[in-house]
Amino acid sequence: MKRRHFFTLLGGATAWPLVAHAQQPGMPVIGFMSARSPAEAAADLAAFRQGLGQTGYFEGKNLAMEYRWAEGRYDRLPAMAADLVARQVAVIAAVGGEPSGLAAKAATSTIPIVCTLGGDAVKAGLVSSLNHPGGNITGVTIIGLEMAPKRVELAHLLVPNAKALAALNNPKFPLSEIGDLQVAAHSLGLDVTVVDAGDESEIDAAFSVLSRNKVGALIITTDGFLFGQREQIVQLAARHKIPTIYFLREFVDAGGLMSYGPNIHNGYRQAGVYVGRILKGEKVGELPVVQPIRFDLVINLRTARTLDLEIPTNLLVRADEVIE
Repeated sequence: MKRRHFFTLLGGATAWPLVAHAQQPGMPVIGFMSARSPAEAAADLAAFRQGLGQTGYFEGKNLAMEYRWAEGRYDRLPAMAADLVARQVAVIAAVGGEPSGLAAKAATSTIPIVCTLGGDAVKAGLVSSLNHPGGNITGVTIIGLEMAPKRVELAHLLVPNAKALAALNNPKFPLSEIGDLQVAAHSLGLDVTVVDAGDESEIDAAFSVLSRNKVGALIITTDGFLFGQREQIVQLAARHKIPTIYFLREFVDAGGLMSYGPNIHNGYRQAGVYVGRILKGEKVGELPVVQPIRFDLVINLRTARTLDLEIPTNLLVRADEVIE
């Protein structure tokens, strides 16, 4: 069951290329730089292109795209941003979280940049104001970082008798929600174990630690790399029978237990709309950073059964969608 709405945008499904089409004379070139990987980000790239289509821009017809994929390696982003600047692209879509936006900002103060972010663009140092960004940067945020206390509350409702929670965190992400998460947990009388993981092998090792510590529930912190590894994380959570709360529903679609967050596809569509509006002449600094107005609680009862976990009724009645 679905009850609320986030961004209201148009657009249908479309395919996407791994390489840019040949550029026609006078055709603007968009630099699409993502911290993520092309395969797992396919649906979001399609949503971005839908947003471009809303403004009348279509790849291969009246614009070209240059793609750069960091595949979770944030250290690759500065060189990618510098390369796009050297190619004098018309706009840079710096997506997949704050690392992309920060790398693009360091590379240019003149080329317009549209970001997709996990948290507050002001706190990240990307813009001076959400309503009036100024400069050459704007974008869309899922406010995932700010939702950490809410996910702690949901974890407490999920396992009310637990005395301790855990958080899986990527230490390479430039911002952290760990402080807010710990404050929220301590206010409920809960301890928090933070386990860091910045690559695939460290994720495997982290779950071995979590399994030995027998934590009540696990919270996955907001991060583009961890999002890209959602299949691995969901499988490990199932194998070790750890109730886990995620920041986007794509984890639940992959078999995860529960998520609380916005619709990321709509955010990418809005980023595409902004790129199109900038190409039409609007000033990037006058386009406000878009924030979600809908946050969905999604619960997968099939996964709960595999974990031998009964979801409390007071949590089920709050769910926006229950997967039977």
